[in-house]
Amino acid sequence: MTAVHAAEQPARAIRLPAGWPFVALFAGYPLWWALGLGQFAFWVFAVPMAVELVRRHRAGGLRVPPGFGLWALFLVWSVAGLAFVGLTPTGALPGSGGLLGALVRIGCYLALTVLLLYVGNLSRTELSDLRVARTLGWLCLATIAGGLLGTVAPHFEFTAPAERLLPGALAADPYVQALLHPAAAQVMDVLGYEAPRPKAPWEYTNSWGNNLSLLLVWLVVGWVRFGSGWRRWAAALAVGLAAVPIVYSLNRGLWVGLALSLGFLLYWLLRRRRVAAAALCGAAALLAAAALLLSPLMAIVEQRAASPHSDDGRATSSAAAVRAANESPVAGWGATREALGSGDSIAVGRTPECPQCGNSTIGNNGHLWLLLVANGWVGAALFVGFFALTAWRHRRDRTPVGAAALLTVLLLFWYMFFYVALTAPLAITMTAVALLWRRAADRPGTAAAPVGV
Repeated sequence: MTAVHAAEQPARAIRLPAGWPFVALFAGYPLWWALGLGQFAFWVFAVPMAVELVRRHRAGGLRVPPGFGLWALFLVWSVAGLAFVGLTPTGALPGSGGLLGALVRIGCYLALTVLLLYVGNLSRTELSDLRVARTLGWLCLATIAGGLLGTVAPHFEFTAPAERLLPGALAADPYVQALLHPAAAQVMDVLGYEAPRPKAPWEYTNSWGNNLSLLLVWLVVGWVRFGSGWRRWAAALAVGLAAVPIVYSLNRGLWVGLALSLGFLLYWLLRRRRVAAAALCGAAALLAAAALLLSPLMAIVEQRAASPHSDDGRATSSAAAVRAANESPVAGWGATREALGSGDSIAVGRTPECPQCGNSTIGNNGHLWLLLVANGWVGAALFVGFFALTAWRHRRDRTPVGAAALLTVLLLFWYMFFYVALTAPLAITMTAVALLWRRAADRPGTAAAPVGV
């Protein structure tokens, strides 16, 4: 018996705690970004998550959330749409349908499906709601730090190890560079002059804004509401400092999204009859707005309001996505397309002298438009329907974690008009869906969460 126990000890010693792939993925994301893995980390950690799901399936304990049939059908729809990648909708550049991009997108959907099922099948003893909230809150702190870095050192960048492994021509591709090359900011001419827009540790400044908005919800819950001591003070300081990169990001969608989040918080507090807390939050918001009005940051806000910049291009791309969906309403076209010419004339196209003059990507200005061109009206309805059903089923969860998860899902319906949700924003949303689902399941044997969570 002694020998048997001795043989078992090493295996027990190296056994990782339940939920480790989730924590390693999100808490370690700044490291994966620095290594050049970025969004591919979601694929990498989907492997151990899938292994665990297979084990639970064999044990007869695998569950799926209500309405999962809609999501499964959407995945099937996405695969079926690959048959149309070689066709050309009206107003698109012939041959611009990319099969590789479509396959990557489907791979992302599958990896995030694994994430959804993995978190949802872990009990709250194995991976507590508070641990999830604090992990996402940590990633929020890293995102704020990356935003500050992009503001004060916009030209900071370095070659990631993953880049060094690629052939030179492939590593120099602009799309590959965006995915693999760590950089603090995108320097863009939005206000009539070149200005930095923070993006670290994400691929684009729009991704930074989208992720920050979603992660702030969890920083407030995990580090402020259920934090104490250094966690609460660190989170409060970080939220205050976040105002600087938020303004410098020039992301109007983010600005409105934060206002919507504040409105949801006030509604939630009043619904719980916490009038004093709602008044305190409202007063804090007014003080923050007054501080912004009196600070130099207000000049940037005013310049952004006076510089529509991408509005015409977005409107043109959105209209093109609707036309493409009308031509193939059931299955879409399988992938995005490049527009024929520009919004001014089909004769105006991209040239080496003017790389931004035309042939913009149809469906690249928001996830809704991506769904319409790639999956048609039916595919878009399946995608939206899954998240709408989730929000409706769990609308009465009044706990802080439940409200945070519900807000995360609801924000998808705002940002889908402006930002593509793949990969990290949709991963955060899928995590919220999993939390709502497993909280409502009341699975036997699940330990109770901390009071009020």
